[in-house]
Amino acid sequence: MNTFMLITFVAFTALVALISYVKTKGEDTTTKEGYFLAGRGLPGIVICGSLLMTNISAEQLVGQNGQSYTATIGVFGWELIAGFALVLFALVFLPHFMGNGITTIPQFMGMRFGKSVKHLAAVGFMVYYVVAMLPLVLYAGSVVLEQLFGISTMFGISRFAAVAICCVAIGIVGSIYAIFGGLRAVAVSDTINGVGLMLGCGLLAPLLSFAYLGNGSFFEGINIFFHASEKLNAIAPIDAQAPWIPWPMIFTGLIINDTQYWATNQSIIQRAFGAKNMAEAQKGTLWTAVLKCFTPIFTVVPGIIAFLVFGNTLGTQDLAYPQLLLTVIPKPILGFFAAVMFGAILSSFNSVLNSASTIFAMDIYTWAKPEADDETVVKASKTFGTIVAIIAIVISPFIMFFGQGIQAFLNESMGYILTPLFVMAIYGVTKMRVPSKGCWTMLVAHFVLYAIGLNTLTPAPLHSLYVLFFCFVVDMIIMYVSAKVAPSPVVESHYHPEVDMTPWKYAKFASVLVVVLIIGLYALFSPLVFGA
Repeated sequence: MNTFMLITFVAFTALVALISYVKTKGEDTTTKEGYFLAGRGLPGIVICGSLLMTNISAEQLVGQNGQSYTATIGVFGWELIAGFALVLFALVFLPHFMGNGITTIPQFMGMRFGKSVKHLAAVGFMVYYVVAMLPLVLYAGSVVLEQLFGISTMFGISRFAAVAICCVAIGIVGSIYAIFGGLRAVAVSDTINGVGLMLGCGLLAPLLSFAYLGNGSFFEGINIFFHASEKLNAIAPIDAQAPWIPWPMIFTGLIINDTQYWATNQSIIQRAFGAKNMAEAQKGTLWTAVLKCFTPIFTVVPGIIAFLVFGNTLGTQDLAYPQLLLTVIPKPILGFFAAVMFGAILSSFNSVLNSASTIFAMDIYTWAKPEADDETVVKASKTFGTIVAIIAIVISPFIMFFGQGIQAFLNESMGYILTPLFVMAIYGVTKMRVPSKGCWTMLVAHFVLYAIGLNTLTPAPLHSLYVLFFCFVVDMIIMYVSAKVAPSPVVESHYHPEVDMTPWKYAKFASVLVVVLIIGLYALFSPLVFGA
């Protein structure tokens, strides 16, 4: 391993930690609001940076670039439709959530559907985070770091052992941010790492990759890229299999998948809940939506360049991105790239861990011990976070043996938990009087149907997004019927905002801009222009 690479890696990582410490020094993290919601004082720019860094980590950089390496540029749909999902979140869901002054999504479920549904949602989130999300973030990040540093070769150990070492290292450092610093430390470090991510992976890596593809000429690389028409068609056939996205699913299953992630995933929307006011929350959210239209430049395009450079020689799609970095990035700055990747990995890990701890504290612990003061609740949250981190570290290396791409695993696992919670959120912002039994019935039916659909109807003949869309429709029908057959008692309004609810004056303009960008990019990468 290059000594200078190690020095630059440690230097940038230490700089982020130092700035985060200085910026959060003296903050009161002994209260629930101070620890879990950063004192409800986050500005839009910090919310935007934290949203991006929580979302864009190694599982996106490795997973989506791996998908485009195998398929086409059409996998950018996961990014583009996320912009539309953020528009829905900012304009439809966020005013209801913040208007109720909630800290967690399960709290909102409890207000609308009763305590049993609140606890159901809390347990569902925690299972998803502990079993799927946290281990996946650790594993995906470890794959990248193992490749960049060559740990298995350096120490003469197996790849599994090297990945396990990285999982432990990431888990320990990420836990320090999340457990001891609270949401503000997470958000500040996310923002700083976001700058490094945009400069490194967002700007420099694509420039160097195009130059390498063009034998030293950036513009020749661009020319070669845009003549690879078979990889630039985002419109896949109706019977396409993963990682391709069938074109009907762009308007149905993909919107459901992305909106459930951006509108009901606690680890994402907790940043918005910590905003100074509604205007800053919408500002940060919609800025993120605009940026999501451009993130395919580093989450999808490098995978296509990797295919044009390496062909089908890599063996597994998840090696496409790290192998490209090793090939095109000069050794003197490779340490900076490793540090940027490490920061992105930490951002996702500590964000999810912080949210899991928040849900435990606010929806489980305070229910079991309603008399507990703020300091006791925060201490219980830290203890729970420590246990969860250990479990995730133990599970994470074994994802290597799951036999499918990182991104496919993430997208399918979300469907088990987030889809029924998304359906509850939809009915939660309406006046439909859905009883708690209706929510339970819907959840059980969804789990059974989704499991059957994934395990018996895929990979042929149905794409997993078709299964997701079918289950979503059934879920919606079950909730509607239950509200009509056995409506719940009238629930009094819980509207009690903790911050100023005046909306951002440019919210509608930004939303229209996002929709225009999405439509334009799909048109550009279709048979009408660059697609074959």
